[in-house]
Amino acid sequence: MKKVIFPLIGIILFSISGCGLKTVEDGQTGVKADFGKISDQPLETGWHFYIPAVSWIEVWNIKTREMKETANVPSSEGLISTLEVSLLYNVPKDKAVTLRKTIGRNFEQTVVEPYFREAIRNVASGYKVSALYSDEGRNKIGRQILEFLREKLEHRGVIVQDVLLRDVRLPAVFSDSIQQKLKTEQESLQKQFELSKAEKDAEIAIAKAKGIAESNKIIAGSISENYLRYLWIDGLKTSEKQIVYVATEANLPIMEAGRLKEAGR
Repeated sequence: MKKVIFPLIGIILFSISGCGLKTVEDGQTGVKADFGKISDQPLETGWHFYIPAVSWIEVWNIKTREMKETANVPSSEGLISTLEVSLLYNVPKDKAVTLRKTIGRNFEQTVVEPYFREAIRNVASGYKVSALYSDEGRNKIGRQILEFLREKLEHRGVIVQDVLLRDVRLPAVFSDSIQQKLKTEQESLQKQFELSKAEKDAEIAIAKAKGIAESNKIIAGSISENYLRYLWIDGLKTSEKQIVYVATEANLPIMEAGRLKEAGR
């Protein structure tokens, strides 16, 4: 019963006194001021009381934040490209008080956005459009923007974590030339493939022709007059009817002896 009564009494007394209450959650810190003077110590997580007439408490987000920016950037050739870039940053707890004292609660609009835009334009404008097209070029631009922002912001209390180039839209004239180049390269690769295939087919045909020629040469070299006479005599044993071809001395067409005999009947 006492566990319920005492908190209720505290809340009633707090309401009567006119005090204010701020809750600082995980991922947050608090900046407190008494009589206009900001305390050097940030507030920890939990409940914090203050008197509105003489003090105030601001709750600051110390988690990682993302700022997106879309910028039209001229290249070194004077062509306009569109970059979509994300900045990841945060304000650590031990820097929140300093940032509040030196810049104020609207530090993002005061310093982060202007420096972010300046970094994108200054860095990217020194490159050719072709650099934005390649992964290596985009990574280099991202690193230079990151270094620029760290130099400008971290001593003020803003920790720059990373810079990400989400999207790059190249000038239409350059995009068309890239598409034409890719098309030409594809056609060249196709022609090389067809040429290679034709050369391989020709090699196969030549190899087959050489094999046939070599086979015919071997067969021709193995046939002799005695071997042919042997085949003829051996064939007479297996056939009842034989047609005998007799060559003339004048190399005239050979006639069938069996048919001549039938013709004389």
